[in-house]
Amino acid sequence: MLVPHSDLVEGPQPMEVAQVEQTSTVENQPVEDPPSMKFTWTIENFTRLNTKKHYSDIFIVGGYKWRVLIFPKGNNVDHLSMYLDVADSTTLTYGWSRYAQFSLAIVNQIHNKYSIRKGPGYLELDTQHQFNARESDWGFTSFMPLSELYDPSRGYLVNDTVVIEAEVVVCKILDYWSYDSKKETGYVGLKNQGATCYMNSLLQTLYHIPYFRKAVYHMPTTENDMPTGSIPLALQSLFYKLQYNDTSVATKELTKSFGWDTYDSFLQHDVQELNRVLCEKLEDKMKGTVVEGTIQQLFEGHHMNYIECINVEYKSTRKESFYDLQLDVKGCRDVYASFDKYVEVERLEGDNKYHAEEHGLQDAKKGVLFIDFPPVLQLQLKRFEYDFMRDTMVKINDRYEFPLQLDLDRENGKYLSPAADRSVRNLYTLHSVLVHSGGVHGGHYYAYIRPTLSDQWFKFEDERVTKEDVKRALDEQYGGEEELLQTNPGFNNTPFKFTKYSNAYMLVYIRESDKDKIICNVDEKDIAEHLRVARDEDLKEQIGKDIYFDLVDHDKVRNFRIQKQTQFSLFKEEVAKEFGIPVQFLRFWIWAKRQNHTYRPNRPLTPQEEAQSVGQLRELSNKTHNAELKLFLEVELGLDLRPIAPPEKTKEDILLFFKLYDPEKQELRYAGRLFVKNSGKPIDILAKLNQMAGFASEEEIELYEEIKFEPCVMCELLDKRVSFRISQIEDGDIICFQKSPPENKENCRNPDVPSYLEYVHNRQIVHFRSLQKAKEDDFYLELSKLHTYDDVVERVARQIGLDDPSKIRLTSHNCYSQQPKPQPIKYRGVDHLSDMLVHYNQASDILYYEVLDIPLPELQGLKNLKVVFHHSTKDEVVIHNIRLPKQSTVGDVINELKTKVELSQPNAELRLVEVFYHKIYKIPEEEKNLGPQDRLIHVYHFTKESGQNQMQVQNFGEPFFLVIHEGETLAEVKMRIQKKLQIPDEEFARWKFAFMSLGRPEYLQDSDVVFIRFQRRDVYGAWEQYLGLEHSDNTPKRSYAVNQGEVGGGLPNVVCYYGGDTLLELLAFLVSPNADTATLF
Repeated sequence: MLVPHSDLVEGPQPMEVAQVEQTSTVENQPVEDPPSMKFTWTIENFTRLNTKKHYSDIFIVGGYKWRVLIFPKGNNVDHLSMYLDVADSTTLTYGWSRYAQFSLAIVNQIHNKYSIRKGPGYLELDTQHQFNARESDWGFTSFMPLSELYDPSRGYLVNDTVVIEAEVVVCKILDYWSYDSKKETGYVGLKNQGATCYMNSLLQTLYHIPYFRKAVYHMPTTENDMPTGSIPLALQSLFYKLQYNDTSVATKELTKSFGWDTYDSFLQHDVQELNRVLCEKLEDKMKGTVVEGTIQQLFEGHHMNYIECINVEYKSTRKESFYDLQLDVKGCRDVYASFDKYVEVERLEGDNKYHAEEHGLQDAKKGVLFIDFPPVLQLQLKRFEYDFMRDTMVKINDRYEFPLQLDLDRENGKYLSPAADRSVRNLYTLHSVLVHSGGVHGGHYYAYIRPTLSDQWFKFEDERVTKEDVKRALDEQYGGEEELLQTNPGFNNTPFKFTKYSNAYMLVYIRESDKDKIICNVDEKDIAEHLRVARDEDLKEQIGKDIYFDLVDHDKVRNFRIQKQTQFSLFKEEVAKEFGIPVQFLRFWIWAKRQNHTYRPNRPLTPQEEAQSVGQLRELSNKTHNAELKLFLEVELGLDLRPIAPPEKTKEDILLFFKLYDPEKQELRYAGRLFVKNSGKPIDILAKLNQMAGFASEEEIELYEEIKFEPCVMCELLDKRVSFRISQIEDGDIICFQKSPPENKENCRNPDVPSYLEYVHNRQIVHFRSLQKAKEDDFYLELSKLHTYDDVVERVARQIGLDDPSKIRLTSHNCYSQQPKPQPIKYRGVDHLSDMLVHYNQASDILYYEVLDIPLPELQGLKNLKVVFHHSTKDEVVIHNIRLPKQSTVGDVINELKTKVELSQPNAELRLVEVFYHKIYKIPEEEKNLGPQDRLIHVYHFTKESGQNQMQVQNFGEPFFLVIHEGETLAEVKMRIQKKLQIPDEEFARWKFAFMSLGRPEYLQDSDVVFIRFQRRDVYGAWEQYLGLEHSDNTPKRSYAVNQGEVGGGLPNVVCYYGGDTLLELLAFLVSPNADTATLF
């Protein structure tokens, strides 16, 4: 077994270890071959070694120092123990880590093929390890039996010499799934509930402001507070777990305290709004306490709004406070430019004069200056704004720089008002960078933080925390464009720039003069322990209602907040007072997480443990990696149902918990608990169980042991005549029992405990919505996660009264956008319902349905085209749905279309062009066969969004072809375009015309010859050259008629096809047979 070695080898028992779990998925592989080395260690006079440990010489691989460690007489086992060790682990800086794969071998010096080697390729054990301060060595406690090693005839010990080999490969990139944030960085992440990454980044930022965390810990909470109903208590609990947990922390308690339900957690709320609401709640809760005013002291600054008349002596001022500042990004190159714009003076003159008291209308100056800045300066960068031209929100991805140090006293205090205290030095250092990656309608949030303001940055991305350098935290979050060189020798080698959609949207700075106060120590005395106490009453309340597996949901039991230094005996008195039970009748059990991921009361606390402080006791329980101390309170009742002293517990006694199942009612409930003897048998307690359940004393009952429920249910029948010891029953185990199932089980859906637990485990409530009304729940069904596609559509058809379930088509839910996914679920395209409900790593409970006019299997064999038909003489545009077999040709499409449209004349000619995102991508061959003096070019409409260092082109409207002739000027081309599109002179005069290549416009003058620009005749792809018409997207749309089905969503001049494997858009143009096909335009 592959393990770290332990120095605790004096005891009589073999070392207890956990086997390393294999991982089958590696997210990334190193780009180049990692450094590796084979090290040989020859140990002479081996049998004379009298040390417990023996180290090899140091060898270097990948720039790191390594050595082999052996225990010649075994590490408390009768085997040779051997490990790979980081040689300089005691001198390395805090937080060090390195990752290696290795094998270790004992060489057989007589027959090399009998050498014993353990490592990759030799055993199934996965000897890859992340070495760090806690696990600086890793290897095999039982490498090979000592009896074989010391037997000279075996060939491993020759001339009292042993030869050991170590092969080490140092890797740079970790397997994502085996990554341990706490080990690698000292910090843990926060779990994402669906779309709560924005909240996680903010919470991590606030947590890593120690003064803020300290104040949160000191906030008072009442005895009756529950974390799910109290924001302060929920935040205390969350911060506490972030400080002490070894694994990522859930935020459900906090979001519930916000009043959010599960649906709200899947919505991305506004970060600034969340920050303000959270601070307001905490500020209110802190009033009248020792931490009153903390929020203001940390985050509150003041500025002065002023209006000053130019020609008369009059000035109006108003002081306002702020917790954060919103800075413009658009048009500003950096933070300083934004502050310059913030204090920019506006002139009030002309029609906009200021009305001054007693002076009437006056020319004036209007502006803002800062009275004081807060110790913690929060800057909200305005990455999102409303575009009035496009009538929508847009994200500003312009490059925007921010410094590591921010001097707001620059240029003789240009940002400060006359009332500002100039003795305060407003020099700030960057603490956090909150990043948004994506677009205006959704994306991902994470944060770069340096908790101690050292040079080491950390990236907090939901559950995962990694070390990062300053370049990643600053330079790469400026936004803007990144340049890629084109390497295709036959193509234009102009560098291609693409927009970086990951950029900073919030910055947190800490004032240099306050950083020692802000980045303070959070001492033990600042932190209260959170103790969860579960009782029989909680088990009765929850089992069969809130939970079915294990015993209790600890988030819903009584929570006690106790100072760490409080003696446990005082805590017992508080519990006795709370529950009205004399303290001598209380016995506490500590919970333990088992290897099968169940959580059970493990053992009662000893008198020695109860003599410790609460903090010391929590440290003892932290072996289970839980920040909170969880206890089970045992209270025994006498015949009069009054508390009595708990019975003495010996090693022979086992505490068991019992659940009762009623197959007729399909109900499970908590029945009670009993002490049994280890040597006893279940048959001995049948009478007590019947009494507990209210059955007749002779009732035949069956007993099942509830073993585990993840990833699958394991509940096994218990042999009533076999002792508890032989059945491996121990303290905290759960026994489920029921009346013996009837022989005829057909009338009972779940006749026994295992089938019922299996049903509950896979039970899934699914909310169904009509695809045409995607925001409204239509109905819900109770289904099984194991249901097949056919099972689900059959239940839906039955619910809506449809005879043919195959006409039902389902679409999954996007948890992030709260919309249906673009593509429906293919017929039998997934195995189970659970697969339909998963979106990336998030599970939903929503499915969309639609009723088709033909069965889905038949539809999937057809190509469903939506064709926009343009008549040559009429303005009306008609949309047609055409279904054809997938192997059909373009000719088949045209023939089908001719049966549906009104032609201008019987022998009129149709042509098809393929359109994708307002651009023409495919044309028939005959369109390319033009004369040498002609060019068929693409013409697209576009708008342009200009930033400081970048420009984005947005296409819209209906694209078209245009034939241009040699020598033709832009002025002549414009006349033809205006005539075709029927644009009024006044509006057309505002249009600009540009030659577009690689998405960049080169504006043309009326005298420019257009033909010269378009020399290539074979460009019809995503990087094509085209003539761009720049103007606002406010032209009146022509009327549309829809035939054979509805076309929902999207712009009316774009028709999208979603019925097959690809997105296809088609435009059909009608022209006369004798006309040049391009003269249409």
